[in-house]
Formats: sequence, structure tokens, C-alpha cells
Amino acid sequence: MAGPGATRQHFADELRRVEAQGLGGLDLVVGQMDKVLEALEHQDVELAAMVIGNDDLIDGRYLEVHQELLSLFALQAPVAGDLRVVAALLHVMKNIERMGDQCVNIAKTIPLTGHEPPVREEVLERILKMGRMARTEVTQCKAAFASRDVDLAEDLVRQDREINLLNREIFQLAIDVGTDSDTREWAMHMVMVARAIERIGDNAVDVGEQTAFVVTGLFREFSDSSHPRPLV
Repeated sequence: MAGPGATRQHFADELRRVEAQGLGGLDLVVGQMDKVLEALEHQDVELAAMVIGNDDLIDGRYLEVHQELLSLFALQAPVAGDLRVVAALLHVMKNIERMGDQCVNIAKTIPLTGHEPPVREEVLERILKMGRMARTEVTQCKAAFASRDVDLAEDLVRQDREINLLNREIFQLAIDVGTDSDTREWAMHMVMVARAIERIGDNAVDVGEQTAFVVTGLFREFSDSSHPRPLV
């Protein structure tokens, strides 16, 4: 019969395994972002449909990790540090699921713009730049959580501000796009795309905030870092 030490080690090993499995969901998000940005750039309706179909993989990962975390929690009463990891991972998995949903939202706009939409390059270039920056945020939030690097997590805020600036630029360009109805319709779809990309960045920042929570035991929003709130 295994003693308390062996049981404890088994719990720790299983928690690390489930964490790696959960953070792997961020790799799935990056793959979805790569596909949907390519589909957007080339007006590739088939690739957009693939993104929509692949969302089941992210949803499945969310449900699988969620169940495994709850099973682990029932296996043994975790110590405070483990409890923070479990709570943070449950939150992170929800962020991952939401990122996947935003990729689907972007993909669904692509068939709506028509076969040869009246693309304004100055808008599309900013959209793609936003997408690349959000992709970087996703990879960085994974690295920050995996390495428990609070400085790397907090750096996500700097990147997110740049994404927010681009979002406002795109909105203004859409307003000023002119009177042609087809062009205005395309521009409005791009405003929706920009909003979805912004939300992916916001979710990456949320993962960064969970990193800080795991390390410090305090939850605080990075945008208001002077007021930490203890979680009890």
C-alpha cells in the first residue's frame, strides 16, 4: 500500500501532466489563428470552414482537462499551491475555449464578404498585423504560465495596448471608407474581425493574470496592478 509520500508524489505528477495537456490547448489556438489569418488574407472559404470544423478539438480539450482536474481534486485534498494551480487551470481552459470561439467568429465572416470583396489594403494590413501580434500573445502567455514567469506575463499588457490601438485605427478607417455599399459592408465585417482578434489578446492577458495568481496567491488585473486582491 502506497504511503502518503507516494500518494502525494503521484498527485503532483498527475497535476503536471494535466497542466501540460491544458496548456497544449494554446498550441491548438495558435494553429487555428494561423489558418484563419491565411484564410482572411486569401479569401479562402474552404480553409475558413476547416477552422470552424476544428473548433471541436479545442472544445474537446477543454472538457477533457476540466474533467481530469475535477477528478484530481477528488483524489486528494491539495495543498494551497496545488489548489491555486487547479483553480488557475480551470480559468485558463475557459480562456482557451473562448479564443477558439473567436477564431470561429472570424472564419464565419469570410464567406460573407463575397468571392472578390472590395478589399482596402490599409485595413487588411492592420487586421493581419493585429492577428500576428495576438498570436505572439498566445504563445507568450503559454510560456509565462509554464515557467511561472510573472514579468513575462505582465509584458502581455504592453502588447495588448498596441493591439487596442490598431483596433481603433481599423474602426476609424471603416467609418471613413466611403459611400460604396459593398465596400462599407466589407469594412464592417473587418471591424467584427478586429474585435474578435482584440478579444483573443484580452484572453491571453487573462492567462497572464492567472500566472501571477499561481505565483503570488493574489489575483490582480494587470491594468490595475496597484490594487491586489487576495483570494481566500
